[in-house]
Amino acid sequence: MNQQKLHVPNISCKHCVMTIKNELMEQEGMVKVDGDPETKTISVAWDSPLTLEKIKSVLKEINYPGE
Repeated sequence: MNQQKLHVPNISCKHCVMTIKNELMEQEGMVKVDGDPETKTISVAWDSPLTLEKIKSVLKEINYPGE
């Protein structure tokens, strides 16, 4: 399992975190998504076939680009 913490500047509230979580959990291979609006970060855990590049692509598509 792979894990990564990403800074997502567009997060402003728990609703933002839920939107991100709902979108990412639809991806095949996503294991866990947690977020913190105060630090503007999300933590993701995933397995193959999902990749970090795909996760970042989904975030960008929903207007929450991650770094």
